[in-house]
Amino acid sequence: MTAEGVERAARAFRDAFGAEADGVWTAPGRVNLIGEHTDYNEGFVLPFAIDLAARVAFRARRDGAIRLLSTSGGDGVAELSVSGLDRESAAGWSVYPAGVVWAFQERGIEVPGFDLVLDSDVPLGAGLSSSHAIECAVATALNEVTGAGLDAEQLVLATQRAENAFVGAPTGIMDQSASLRGRSGHAVFLDCRDQHAELVPFDAAGAGLVTLVVDTRVAHSHADGGYASRRAACELGAEVLGVKALRDVSVEDLEEARALMDAVTFRRVRHVVTENQRVLDTVAALRASGPAAIAGFLDASHASMRDDFEISCPELDCAVEASRAAGAIGARMTGGGFGGSAIALVPSDDEALVRDAVTEAFAERGFRAPRLFTVAPADGARRLA
Repeated sequence: MTAEGVERAARAFRDAFGAEADGVWTAPGRVNLIGEHTDYNEGFVLPFAIDLAARVAFRARRDGAIRLLSTSGGDGVAELSVSGLDRESAAGWSVYPAGVVWAFQERGIEVPGFDLVLDSDVPLGAGLSSSHAIECAVATALNEVTGAGLDAEQLVLATQRAENAFVGAPTGIMDQSASLRGRSGHAVFLDCRDQHAELVPFDAAGAGLVTLVVDTRVAHSHADGGYASRRAACELGAEVLGVKALRDVSVEDLEEARALMDAVTFRRVRHVVTENQRVLDTVAALRASGPAAIAGFLDASHASMRDDFEISCPELDCAVEASRAAGAIGARMTGGGFGGSAIALVPSDDEALVRDAVTEAFAERGFRAPRLFTVAPADGARRLA
């Protein structure tokens, strides 16, 4: 798929712009194994880069013009300029590369004009971080072309700045970190307070398991009010408890916290605090016993997101319940919520059975047919050609 994607992007570039690209860069989407909405609370997350990615064929220009085209179609070539770049000048998917250019410029990096073709197989709106894959691929290309020399931590912060201040989505650093730092066969254990990252072995195949993704095809957007209101509740909870971030609250502190805030804010706080602990427990279980040992933590995480953080939806709950009933050993929604995807750890021999059960359950409830596929940990952002 990688070689095919490179050729598709390079061919589309030649067809669109009548020249060869300077190179092709890639960045993967991600699945978050566990640790949802903990990143902006300076907590812990455990994502892994997946074997679905965005690829950008790139060629520098001398005139300051930016021309952008996606192989998925849309409105044709988007035309921007490196000078006077702002949110109003970009529309659709072009806001992501534009935001990265803007963030590089904010750091004092001189960015040339360029032509770019995007080819991506990360499903849109599925909670697999298709937007961050684009941003990280563009950032990796610009980092090399401009000679900026930004390290992984700086690229993470630059793409977060693009997402927060340009795109307008108040996301943390998890998605970029997975896309930039991922490695085949491993998950990325990330401390979102100081960006310390460790690779943790996650070999589902070696344990006789597959990681099945159920894309509910219920689109979501991090730039809407649901995400922002959850973040605001977390910030309120930290303020009430007198801590810098909910990272500083332990499970043992929750009983006292209950008496200090309204019921909704408490539930939001409880999710984050218990989710942080589940990440630590999952990492310990993976290191000691392997993927099969983490199933219960996945189940508990989904229940917390459904009941305390209230970011699930009927389709996500259906995906989790149907997969578990059909033989998955653990399952949870993944991503920011309000739609997107669920993941399930499934014995390899039961994959077909679980797929059929989920599809049938969606049909019985009148939901749109889900898209099901497996993913595996993959290498992070890099140049391909």
